[in-house]
Amino acid sequence: MTVVYKLGCVEETPQNLLGGLMDTSTTDVWLTNRRWHHDYPELGTDPIPIAPYISDEQFELEREHIFKKVWLFASRIEKIPNPGDFHVVDLPICETSVVLVRGNDGEVRAFHNVCAHRGNKLAYDQSGNTRRLVCRFHGWAYDLEGALRLVPDEDNWFDLDKSCHGLTPVAVGVWEGFVFINLDPEPSQTLQEYLGEAAETLDGYPFAETSSQSYCFRTVLNANWKLVKDAFQEVCHTPFQHHRSLPDGFVSKENPYTHVIDMRLYGPHGRASLFGNHDHVPSPVQALAYARGSTLVSSVFSGESEATAPVGVNPTESEHWAFELTVFFPCFFVGVTEGNYFAHQFLPIDIDHTQVEITAYFPKAQNLAQRFSQEYSRVIFRDIFLEDGRQLEETQSMLSSGAHSSFPLKDEELLVRQSHHAIQRMVDGHGIMP
Repeated sequence: MTVVYKLGCVEETPQNLLGGLMDTSTTDVWLTNRRWHHDYPELGTDPIPIAPYISDEQFELEREHIFKKVWLFASRIEKIPNPGDFHVVDLPICETSVVLVRGNDGEVRAFHNVCAHRGNKLAYDQSGNTRRLVCRFHGWAYDLEGALRLVPDEDNWFDLDKSCHGLTPVAVGVWEGFVFINLDPEPSQTLQEYLGEAAETLDGYPFAETSSQSYCFRTVLNANWKLVKDAFQEVCHTPFQHHRSLPDGFVSKENPYTHVIDMRLYGPHGRASLFGNHDHVPSPVQALAYARGSTLVSSVFSGESEATAPVGVNPTESEHWAFELTVFFPCFFVGVTEGNYFAHQFLPIDIDHTQVEITAYFPKAQNLAQRFSQEYSRVIFRDIFLEDGRQLEETQSMLSSGAHSSFPLKDEELLVRQSHHAIQRMVDGHGIMP
């Protein structure tokens, strides 16, 4: 049976959605005989339920048992390079705001962004530099280590002991320049223990050298955070949803459905090596951008490099490799390639609203040509995520219809299934997936 997609008034088949690249009769599809689920039989192959995506009770359980318990990405270290620098991270899902501060001793600390006097939010600005954090309500002032140093009209209080009224600390850790926080007063794991082998597979990637220039997109999607996450941890939708923005960057006649090259799970985290079509013929503008820097869809790589040095980056040494995607539970993604990397964060606001932050990182441009290449890549990112955003909101609008009660998943959607199991394990009180 031929599947027909209706786009406006135009009917298109899978073949011409791919510009004629797809040959559905071919038997030589990339990794056709590889079943990733065979490596993880404990996850099963049954459909996963829709109810957790629309249940208010489920959402509150996720808030208490996941987001208030695990390590969450907060910022890049470059945002607070100097003593006195601060950066505020608002976390509606955790019902708090956190301020990251670089101390005079060079240490990075995190505190609940709340004054100990009468609960006023301490830092209103998202970032800045200061010698002290001063409450705008009654002037209480705290040093960069969180200690209360000044209380105006101090004699008017009753036996006030300033040492008992400092800022409430939040656990903080740094991995490869990524700053993480944990709202649990006594985290069950250190950051290194939590990230585990998934982080170790990226050891050696030049994050610091590739973070000088960043382009960030922020928006709120009218969709459950799990629905948003699911869309970004599989690429089998690429030939269909992104056939305009990415017509043949990640598909080919041999791999028409964008099968991944490699996939591995590490407890609640996961990693995938993504396929790139080296036969892609760029447009004149694309060719100019590719020649002056590295972009998401160029599929032009130099073989051995700093980018592919880590053991978890293109571990199969495939010549078809495009980039490596690592998904850190619950909702932080890092994608690395040669010359740039990107990071996604999908933090829930409520059951059907998600704060989306997409950032692409590049080395400092050495000339206008390199800057043009980076700008071109930024626009490609924008177009891709605009396509994703519309689809996600339309999907969320239909989940409560009752038309279906579950999602059947294909083998390439292993990370979606793993995420479902990791979430339910924590919601049910069994802790983090080993």
